[in-house]
Amino acid sequence: MSPEPAPAPVAVPSGRPVAHVLPLIGVPHLDRGFDYAVPPEMDGDARPGVRVRIRFAGRLVDGIVLDRRRTTSHVGDLAPLRRVLSPAVVVPERLRVLVDTLAERYAGVRSDIIRAAVPPRHAAAEKAGLYGGGAGWEDLYGSLVPVDELTDTAVSAAREGWGRYVHGGAFVDAALAGRAARAAWLPSPREDWALRVAELTAAVAWSGGGVLVVVPTVRDVTRVRDALRTFLSAAQITTMTAGEGPAARYRSHLAVLAGQGRVVVGTRSAALAPVVDLRLIVLTGEAEDALVDPRAPYIHAREVLRLRSAQEGTALVVGDLTRSAEVQRLVEDGELATLRAPRETVTAELPWTQGVEDSATARERDPHAAHSRVPSVAFAALRAALDAGRPGLVSVPRRGYAPSVACATCRTPARCRRCNGPLELPATRPDEPVTPRCRWCGRAEPRFTCTTCGGHGLRMTVVGQDRTVEELGRAFPGVEILASSGARPRERVGDGGRLVVATPGVEPLCPGYGAAVILDPWLTTSRADLRARETALRQWSRVASLVVPRSDGGRVVVAGDATDPTVQQLIRWDPEGAAARELRLREEAGFPPAVVMAAVDGTAETLAQLEEYWQPPEGTEMLGPVTLPPGVRPPAGLAPGEEDLARRMIVRTPTAGAAELGARLRTAQAQRSTHRRTGPLRVVIDPVRIG
Repeated sequence: MSPEPAPAPVAVPSGRPVAHVLPLIGVPHLDRGFDYAVPPEMDGDARPGVRVRIRFAGRLVDGIVLDRRRTTSHVGDLAPLRRVLSPAVVVPERLRVLVDTLAERYAGVRSDIIRAAVPPRHAAAEKAGLYGGGAGWEDLYGSLVPVDELTDTAVSAAREGWGRYVHGGAFVDAALAGRAARAAWLPSPREDWALRVAELTAAVAWSGGGVLVVVPTVRDVTRVRDALRTFLSAAQITTMTAGEGPAARYRSHLAVLAGQGRVVVGTRSAALAPVVDLRLIVLTGEAEDALVDPRAPYIHAREVLRLRSAQEGTALVVGDLTRSAEVQRLVEDGELATLRAPRETVTAELPWTQGVEDSATARERDPHAAHSRVPSVAFAALRAALDAGRPGLVSVPRRGYAPSVACATCRTPARCRRCNGPLELPATRPDEPVTPRCRWCGRAEPRFTCTTCGGHGLRMTVVGQDRTVEELGRAFPGVEILASSGARPRERVGDGGRLVVATPGVEPLCPGYGAAVILDPWLTTSRADLRARETALRQWSRVASLVVPRSDGGRVVVAGDATDPTVQQLIRWDPEGAAARELRLREEAGFPPAVVMAAVDGTAETLAQLEEYWQPPEGTEMLGPVTLPPGVRPPAGLAPGEEDLARRMIVRTPTAGAAELGARLRTAQAQRSTHRRTGPLRVVIDPVRIG
């Protein structure tokens, strides 16, 4: 292919003939604007925020016009813009400001954040135009009902639903008035949270304001969308998820930019949606890992939305059954108020929750309870639910049949001879032999030999969902047993005597389970993870919220020690106390959110390179480097077989230096990139997994 001929010199128009363009190339030291001449025929279209084509470093790349200028500091002739890809302003001013803030705070590259916020251009979507022939948002309702009547209906529903919470009515009034009220919402156990979100969203939208709702999963998007259909038409709800095709995503983005997408409901990528006249932001499931972008700069949607609320002056509500230490700190700092139901309401909705007692009386009553995976009290609760004609829920923390096995002789964890990954026993038909296989590479290991003692036998150390279904099938003959996991989720189950075995996060919705049993709680609480107990309480609380109240016979049994602090927090249903306790422990140990922490992953060589260019803020503490913690994905750039070279360095600094820490790490990466040092290196500010 012959090279493209050099462009002829162009005459530039008067006024602002220079376009300041950010090339979208993802290179740290080139993450800045460059000046280009604007040809006369592009003068009207090359506005700030549009996507253009430029020649940069000998190749054609996309860029975003940041500004139009009268002059340039560049010495010599400016290269011209090659093409305006679309006259649509895809990165408006408010989004550019947010991108700049996030790049500084999280040591990121602006082009990476813009690529996450703006879907690729799709010509067919542009040609199709806005939905409904460009009709306004109100006209998309498709009914002759007056807007005032629709507004009154939504506002009345919001005030009634949120009036159940302390300060809930005041928050609704503030959101409707466009004030920047911010709150942490603790729904009551049996609350239909999606309906409450829909009521508030519809009230603000019919009052003329834009609303952005961000949830962790597509399943939650569906729940909110279905609840919104009570007040809005399908055309008035813009959904943004990773499962949508390129054309649908780009067309939705254009609709949001034009103000036609007044109500946006989506997963983490929707956190950057440029909603016009944004008045309300809603975030549910705020502590879920699914809200963290797996791509650089690895930002949590909660922090994006908090910054947006502050910059754009919008109302913000962050809701979940439990509360993370990060949100608890915002509450204690006065940034968020608390919306909670009265204690008598919470108590009336709770099931009877218990753990396994460890006393002389309890041991005499059930001598095997302390050592049994499913104690007799759990069997009794499930049997009572079945006898009452209600389904029973069994929550297991791990999928599969036996996801963890060990040597039967010395108890050493069984590992794969090829990749050193953990072995598991997959589910098979009763007449088939069970052959161990690696959970990482999938290779079968028919002749296992322990590297410690030479033994060949295996024993299960963790029982998975499939094995649990098998065990319950023998314990409850003739009872229908359903399974729900991430690979095979079930959305709903009806009433009736059946058992449901589910992994966390995919428990089927139900009119009301008669009982729930939480198995192997130690697997969740004993993980080597800063947020292990916080995660356990969140998962268990969601299970308990699906069970009918105690007055209707609802029971929850945690198959673990009743004196365990996390089990006690579940029994008392004290999310605020649990979050406050977790925050105190973090403050004592010097962990986020009491401090700002950065995890820098690379090799020993690349970490040393970064230290050459980095000037740590005052009061910064550096820990490591150490071997990359198990389960953490190695940084990009390591060849197969080089994973053992990965190292992690922890950087810890007071919260007052958060912005300075991100800015200095960003500068250091740019300087390293300038010297063409491109080995594997990853910087994550406030990582979810520290190790």
